[in-house]
Formats: sequence, C-alpha cells, structure tokens
Amino acid sequence: MTGNLHLPKPPAIGSAAGSAGFDGGRSASSAEPLSQTELAERPQEIADAWRSLDPIWQGDQPAIQQGLPHSLLAPAWQILILGDGSPTRHLQLLTGEPTEVDVLDMSAIGMDLDRAPAQIEAIPGPRLRRQVWLRTASGQRLAYATSWWEAQRVDQYLQDKSLPIWASLAKLRMELYRDIQGAYLGHSAELAVAFAQPGPFWGRHYLFWHDGQPLSMIYEVFSPYLIRYLGPMNCSEKPL
Repeated sequence: MTGNLHLPKPPAIGSAAGSAGFDGGRSASSAEPLSQTELAERPQEIADAWRSLDPIWQGDQPAIQQGLPHSLLAPAWQILILGDGSPTRHLQLLTGEPTEVDVLDMSAIGMDLDRAPAQIEAIPGPRLRRQVWLRTASGQRLAYATSWWEAQRVDQYLQDKSLPIWASLAKLRMELYRDIQGAYLGHSAELAVAFAQPGPFWGRHYLFWHDGQPLSMIYEVFSPYLIRYLGPMNCSEKPL
C-alpha cells in the first residue's frame, strides 16, 4: 500500500560523513547557540549527512487527511503521526517528563536541496539544516528530527538553539500551522542502533507556516519505544 508521494532515494546507510558523530550530539545543557557568522564560517556538510527512512510504505496529503486503516496505524499513533499538534508537547504528556534535545548538527547548506522532500523548495535559501534527538530529561531517546530554515532568519526564531523548536517558538507567542505533507513507515539501520529498537519506524514531514509564509520544513522519525505509552503501532499487533 502506498500513497502518491515520491521522494528522492534516501542517503546510503553508513556513509562516513553521515555516520561521524551521529550517535552523539551536544546535550541541551552544553549546546552553545551558533550565530549566523559562525554558521557561515563552517564547512558545508555533504548532502547525505541527515537520515531519512527507507520506506516500505509512504502516503501523501490525501491519505493523511483521510486517515489510515487501523491495521496499518493504530488510532493513538495516528494522533501522533498524522495530527497537527506539537510532538514535543505530546511526548512530554506521554512520558510525564520534560522533552529535551541533543543537537547533532547545524549546517549551512546553501541552495542545496539536501536530498530532502520536494517541499524544501518552499523554504527560501540559502538554508540551514538542524538535526536533533528528542529525549526525556532522564535520557530516553524518543524521536529524531531534521529541520530546514532560511539561514538569514533562523536566529530570529531559534534564539536558544538548545531548546526544542516548540519551546522556542512558544516563547515568541507565534501562531503556527503544522501542514503535514507526507508520512512513512520504513527502516534505517543507523536509527535502529541509536534507538536500540529494530524498526520499522514511523516518520513524517511537514511545513511550518506563519503569517501565510512557510517558516521551516521538518522531518521526524519516532522510536517504537513509544509503544509503552501508545500501545501497538497497528491493530494487528499484540500489546506488550
């Protein structure tokens, strides 16, 4: 079963540039905000430095708006994957712990399309790519996220880059619309190691809109660890 959304082939698993430091990252407590000048001085990362899923199923906006069969994605998981609420807030409510970030990477990518979903072209260039782990305060990884921003404006919106995006934008009292563009079920060997879960994994990508303009594009992958809170990922699975 597949929708109509077709993405470029995901980056090759295990490339040297993409793997270096991927399992680490700077903790929220130690991450230092990077100025636009500092980012401009850093060498540009090659285009396969972020991690997407190798999909076995993918769906586009019509499939997302209609909702998926429960045999594919259970109702509680549909709220997380297909809903337009804040994943940071959802994760905090599920786990009972604050959601924190480990910053993996902030790279100036210029006008490169970065092997990202096609909607990256809605974000004006030159662009900046940010990669993070979303985790509980006690250290349990719950999700991986990559976001793309207009480089000249990112400091305006992510004033404290050690905070989750939702927390940063909430401080600014910004009205936002999360426009889900694609959903995926797929594999990633590197995410399987990082999450200590075998997969497959559910992911999605969406555009953030503010004042009628696209602010950022975000690609997220969620850990099956969340089964502990949401139950099985589909209604054909047995509860833990």
